[in-house]
Amino acid sequence: MRYNQAMSLTPEQVEHIARLARLELTAEERERFSRQLTAILNYFQQLQEVEVAESALTPPAGGDARLRADEVGESLGRDALLANAADHAGGQFKTPPVFQQGGSNE
Repeated sequence: MRYNQAMSLTPEQVEHIARLARLELTAEERERFSRQLTAILNYFQQLQEVEVAESALTPPAGGDARLRADEVGESLGRDALLANAADHAGGQFKTPPVFQQGGSNE
């Protein structure tokens, strides 16, 4: 899909993105990020306009991709893994909740 118009993010759209990422931005940060993200989107627009249909695929440096053999090896036991966990209970990793009742983590 190609877009023929330059993209531009408003400070309100940046605020929406920040809320999704659970970030609090000042008005100055919203303005600055709006300009920066718009510049990034416009660069991607330029990349989309490059015609690559006739381009041959380029192999990785060195000619071809050589991968090591996929071999079964010894793995760490549960106790060794959980020893490095910040928190665990009942033999499982324990993490803070992402979603709580009511849709807010506050």
